Amino acid sequence: MIHIVFQQSDIEALRSAFALDPSFKGELIQIEDDYAVGPLAGIYSPEGIEARRQWWRGILAGGDYDGLVDKGRTAGRDPGAPADDNATVAALTERLREDPDEKVWIWAAQNQHDVCGYYWLMSQLREFQGRIFILYLNNLPFINEKGQLFYPVNLFNIPPREFLKARKLARPITAAEFEVDPDEWNKLCQENKGVRQLEGGKKLSQHDYDYYDAELKKFLTGDWVKASKLIHACLSKAKQITGDAYLLWRIKTLVAAGEIDAQGELRGMKDFEIKAKISELQA
Repeated sequence: MIHIVFQQSDIEALRSAFALDPSFKGELIQIEDDYAVGPLAGIYSPEGIEARRQWWRGILAGGDYDGLVDKGRTAGRDPGAPADDNATVAALTERLREDPDEKVWIWAAQNQHDVCGYYWLMSQLREFQGRIFILYLNNLPFINEKGQLFYPVNLFNIPPREFLKARKLARPITAAEFEVDPDEWNKLCQENKGVRQLEGGKKLSQHDYDYYDAELKKFLTGDWVKASKLIHACLSKAKQITGDAYLLWRIKTLVAAGEIDAQGELRGMKDFEIKAKISELQA
């Protein structure tokens, strides 16, 4: 059994569940890229893969993420690039061809990160229909550590014991889904905007790269504040969120465009401070 997740914290959550029931145990694989942001044009072609790799280099370079791009990478990979999910899928498909009894469980929660990862992945696994299972924990109630009902947005929010119940929801991805879902994903790839948001179910909407800019500006005042503090406030309070690397890039973009003021070196999120322009506060 192979379990696939889309966030590092999900791996730790599932490992804790495996400890409660070893029969549930299987190999864990993470799809590392965040397909909810960035270019998608030609996403499965060498040109499209390279374009996305170059985009991520620009996002991650120059600060907190200089070393992140190589974390957990194998020797011989291109330095400075994000993790190679394409190599992960190539190895996975080879294993599935060699072992006709092997099965894959794809775990996804109600967030755009997981759903975009699901679309990107399953579109490449059609030949293994009947052996690819989905556990989409969409609007399902679970019990938290305090014994209260809640609706998790991420898998890692779910207590380990609750995964033992959730596994009963595993079902094969249907033939119809293998037809319809890749078509939906291809439409998004052709539209090729910068940000994807989950509207409900598996429905995604697309927006321009500046989608989060207005949300970031809401937390700015006329006082200087570390970029890290602004990002933390946005991630903690905003309804629609993304990764901190993307938000840091958008802050730097706003500074470069003269839309907000900054002091300090524009590198890591703790290296510089920002504040709203006086003209923005008076508007």
